[in-house]
Amino acid sequence: MTPASAPADSGAPQRFPVVVVGAGPAGLTVGNILRAASVDCLVLETETRDVIEQRPRAGVIEEWAVRGLEKRGLAGNLLDRAELHTACEFRFDGERYRFPYGELTGSHHFVYPQPLLVTDLVREYADVRGGHIRFGARDVRIHDLDTDRPWVSYTCPETGERQVVHCDFIAGCDGARGVSRASLPPERVRIARHDYGIGWLALLAEAPPSADCVLFGCHARGFAGQMPRSPEVTRYYLQCPPGDEVENWPHERVWSELRERLGAAGVPPLAEGRLIEKRVLDMHDYVVEPMVHGRLFLAGDAAHLVAPIAAKGMNLALHDAFLLGDALVARLTTGDGSGLDGYAQACLRRVWDYQEFSQWLSEVYHGTAAGDPFRAGTTLARLRRLFTSPAAAAAFAEQYLGTAARY
Repeated sequence: MTPASAPADSGAPQRFPVVVVGAGPAGLTVGNILRAASVDCLVLETETRDVIEQRPRAGVIEEWAVRGLEKRGLAGNLLDRAELHTACEFRFDGERYRFPYGELTGSHHFVYPQPLLVTDLVREYADVRGGHIRFGARDVRIHDLDTDRPWVSYTCPETGERQVVHCDFIAGCDGARGVSRASLPPERVRIARHDYGIGWLALLAEAPPSADCVLFGCHARGFAGQMPRSPEVTRYYLQCPPGDEVENWPHERVWSELRERLGAAGVPPLAEGRLIEKRVLDMHDYVVEPMVHGRLFLAGDAAHLVAPIAAKGMNLALHDAFLLGDALVARLTTGDGSGLDGYAQACLRRVWDYQEFSQWLSEVYHGTAAGDPFRAGTTLARLRRLFTSPAAAAAFAEQYLGTAARY
């Protein structure tokens, strides 16, 4: 953190119109929107700057989200460096089927790893726009949400002293296990959750992608996916039992399963390399309602999680951030509170649309491995329909790109 971006930690109470809890894509986007409108705010983040700029996360950004970043002056590096994807490929029944969604819709995906986006956003917020940010904040707590004078406290990492920050609004952008969601009164919260009953082994390989697009392997042994991240690094997924241990997946077993599940007639062999990350993800979704309580507004994973099945999570976080940042600016600069009043409803329309698509796509990915001949048969019927029915192809392309959700 640069000295200019750190608020004074004198121990005396501070005041900012907005406190943003969490410096991920949602929180930093909200902060940048506020600073562009000359609205002061404080971003509190429990991790260091190095950690948030390096931790591997998502990498696929939908075109509407990139245009939203571009509109707000936040997409310069992304537009210069991101790869454009206009097709994906399904592999099933020993064959490969390319799906050219760019030709069908005129739209595409941007592949830009989340650490690069976070690096861009934090540099713009702290170093260019002079926004206040406190890294390493400990024991963050939120107080008096039901009043028009909420406040936040935290422990300064350098001095160990408690700091108090008064504000008008709080943007809770600190994920599923953060203090923002935990601050909601349990009796007023409904969490709608769906567990898929499957796991994915998430892998990062020091190896170039083996195809120029995302690959979906729908196989009787389980799903496999390839998601390019850069010319040198590739994300892979392997379906596994929920709760599985990474120790059960040594190097040779990983590559053997990837070769089997992504194999198809006429495809080149996978480019193999060192595995630099292995994690088991239990596939589940959730939606927290309400997304608003008093002066606290949740955004991103603090409010909803969509499994990486459809690569929608970071896109939903950015959608929330655009709506929340713009609404806070309107309220604090002109007194127009309509955006804040309609914030949750506008967010949830897209959230539920993406949740439904994730469930549908999960059956396409995993149905052939369910051990049920009927499910396997209907799954293959869905897959074949994508490549024989223009209407089915158009509907899938719209949902895959997020262009069907026009809100």
